[in-house]
Amino acid sequence: MKSYLVDATISIWDSVKKRLLPTPQKFHYVFTIRELARVFSGICTVAAKPEYGVIKNCLKIKDKMRSELYLIALWRHECDRTFIDKLITNQDKKVFSDLLDRVTKEKFRDSLGLDDEQLMTNYFFADFMREDVFDEYGDLIEKAPYVYEASPDLEYIRDIVNKKLEKYNEDNSSKQMNLVMFDDALKHLLRITRIINTKGGHILLVGVGGSGKQSLSRLASSIT
Repeated sequence: MKSYLVDATISIWDSVKKRLLPTPQKFHYVFTIRELARVFSGICTVAAKPEYGVIKNCLKIKDKMRSELYLIALWRHECDRTFIDKLITNQDKKVFSDLLDRVTKEKFRDSLGLDDEQLMTNYFFADFMREDVFDEYGDLIEKAPYVYEASPDLEYIRDIVNKKLEKYNEDNSSKQMNLVMFDDALKHLLRITRIINTKGGHILLVGVGGSGKQSLSRLASSIT
């Protein structure tokens, strides 16, 4: 499985370098060998904690799947976070999505005997979905570990984030935030929390004033 992942990652990296070239408006479209490291760094975030059995047990997923499929789903997600988050137009993002789907089919379909429907996954991953453990008196027994794993859907994560937001407002009465966690805001929050918990991670948030950059960053920092 490792050889398939390495081959697929190099293939998508090489294709992106050739198709999405830098321009004066897209000067940051520079894809170096660091992108390869970032993809595998995300995968290793899961693999480095075998005690939680995330890949083996496919936790949080409603429909159980083969561990190979879960690993491919994680790989697709990490490719999205590494490459597509650098792109600034919907057209470029469509180009990358098509490249990712093509490479996924070429590298995994026949070699692993999988169907296209099985391979074309789009799961959301987060590391804050586990809950603290309390005793019958409400005292904290065990603090929830940070485990990077897939969520069944956005609604599952939204419920957790809303609880985290309530906790933040309780702890920061003078700086309460009245946020509506619609889909795009939730996806941005997942990106921010992932980067905060990535060693050497950094992010540039671009948007008009009042679009929620500071609020989402504040919430993400409190969650992680």
